[in-house]
Amino acid sequence: MVRAKKRFLDMMNLKKQLRRLVIPIFVELALVMMLGATDTIMLSRHSDNAVAAVGFDNQIISLVFLVYQFMSMGAGILCSQYFGAGLRKRLVQVVGIALMLNFVMGAAVSSLLYFYAPSILTAMDLNEDLMADALIYLQITGSLSFVQALAFTFSASLRSVDKVMYPMIVTALVNVLNIFGNYVLIFGRFGCPALGVEGAAISTAICRTVGLLALTYFHFNKHIPRFPLEYFRPFPWRELKNLVHIGIPAMSEELSYCMSQIVITLFINQLGTEALATRTYCWNILMFAILFCCSVTQGGDILVGHLVGAGKHRVAYALGNYFYKWSMRITLSLAVVLASCSTLILGALTDNQEIVRAGMWIFIIDCFLEFGRVTNIFACGTLRAAGDAVFPVIVGVIVQWSVAVGMAYVLGIHLGFGIIGIWLAFCMDENLRGVILIRRWHRRKWQTKSFVGRGETLEEPAPVVAV
Repeated sequence: MVRAKKRFLDMMNLKKQLRRLVIPIFVELALVMMLGATDTIMLSRHSDNAVAAVGFDNQIISLVFLVYQFMSMGAGILCSQYFGAGLRKRLVQVVGIALMLNFVMGAAVSSLLYFYAPSILTAMDLNEDLMADALIYLQITGSLSFVQALAFTFSASLRSVDKVMYPMIVTALVNVLNIFGNYVLIFGRFGCPALGVEGAAISTAICRTVGLLALTYFHFNKHIPRFPLEYFRPFPWRELKNLVHIGIPAMSEELSYCMSQIVITLFINQLGTEALATRTYCWNILMFAILFCCSVTQGGDILVGHLVGAGKHRVAYALGNYFYKWSMRITLSLAVVLASCSTLILGALTDNQEIVRAGMWIFIIDCFLEFGRVTNIFACGTLRAAGDAVFPVIVGVIVQWSVAVGMAYVLGIHLGFGIIGIWLAFCMDENLRGVILIRRWHRRKWQTKSFVGRGETLEEPAPVVAV
């Protein structure tokens, strides 16, 4: 009886902690989505071609960002478990290694994007009428993309120790600056020339740089004030090995998804500019349907990592089931609301009735798609937080390429259903992966995957500044 009461009180306390984490994460993610949506909305007043070009580029940029998240994903998961286990020195070592590697990787990738942007777009067979806008946007945002590599690591480090307010504050700042920058540079205000797509790219690049500077300030003043050299002499190969062990599978699943989306974007490109514009409009709007799910899962995964690090697997399982249930309820409700208002929303963004009609059907299909997407977001993130990172990769690669890509071609191109057929393929892919991954979660094989050894002793805390 006493033990049951203690578990109940622990669970109630965890739910309170979850709410404290979710609110700032929700605001941050909403602002991140608004950052992309702002470019789309403002450029829609410029032209549908500009929207299609930037949407095409963002597929490439998203792929690059996933490469950068290779280290930051691993760092966030390891830091969360080490924080729960009280292993402070190892936490500092992980963050230091992740920052160093992401800087080197970011500098190399940014150089490639700047110098080889024309070759990349040509190889992807982009429509000629979109090439000029796509090239300038990719070169500007790509050449400064290394900024985001470092920002991801700082943000993951802060979140892993419950300091979620600071990434939220930074994202809010970036959004305000981006809206102002877009207004000035896209449309030519306050004496500046009207630069269109180029103006959106400049604004985005500048704002990301400001965001990195702010995150750097918060990280060194509120979390880890310094990285002592003695922590890295001799070099902590064990932490690099753990980063690679969790980071490569985490990145690989996301990388496979993004690569499959790029291939599907090539299919959509064959359907014409209207289809590309439709995808860009719908994608930016529908991301808001999964906002709550992403927020709850990210907040919940921080706590799951803490619990797994402390060896409390039973409580971690109960907490996961709790936030999965609420994620599903809220997301499906939002999807239905968006489907009901789809014609009104799309009509406010474009006068092209073909885009509006196709978008309406996409919103309807999305109501069924969200069953699988919510499950995938929950299962992939939470299994990784518990240390079980390989299984989601295997499932993701097999199903994404056989179902999402394969059926997208069959339904969208071969059978001629166009972008509606492609969205049906998305629906099939998400739901099949969701069924497989949720079974993995309920079988609890992740309980043996923790990166904190059972026999490890707690260490002296590394210098960490409390808020």
